[in-house]
Amino acid sequence: MLEPIPDHLEKGLKILFIGFNPSVKSSETGHHYANPNNRFWKILHQSGLTPRKYSPEEDSKLLEMGYGFTNIVARPTKEAAEITKEEYEHGRRLLIERISHYQPQAACFVGKGVYQEYSKKRQVPWGLQESSIVPGVKEFVAPSSSGLVRMRIEEIVSIYKQLYLLLQE
Repeated sequence: MLEPIPDHLEKGLKILFIGFNPSVKSSETGHHYANPNNRFWKILHQSGLTPRKYSPEEDSKLLEMGYGFTNIVARPTKEAAEITKEEYEHGRRLLIERISHYQPQAACFVGKGVYQEYSKKRQVPWGLQESSIVPGVKEFVAPSSSGLVRMRIEEIVSIYKQLYLLLQE
């Protein structure tokens, strides 16, 4: 049985990164974005969000930079398609509570689908959203960092750069 992985949360975060759910590799290692095909750590570095490329084993160190991690669904799966409607609905309610409690400056949804499940909106642009579900928290939608995403890495990095610039304001 695959085990959920721990969230990295504290009050006063600059960014709370929110994924779909843990991968099998993340479940095995206990670290976020642990699949070797996942480009998350490379994207953070190339966009300016981190001073160097961190490894999944260092995910808790990002709390020192003001970055936290959670997922809309805690149950690890091989692919997001395995997540049920009920799991998304339950996860959505918990996520709204978490974001309300921790009040990060920005909630970054790593994947349009994650934000669609959270917001119940179908048409979602990349980047900063016009309105937020949790008052006072900027909602930002970024592409998934999965190796399965069919976007050029440069395109993905440019969207994450917008998040970096948003924090500088």
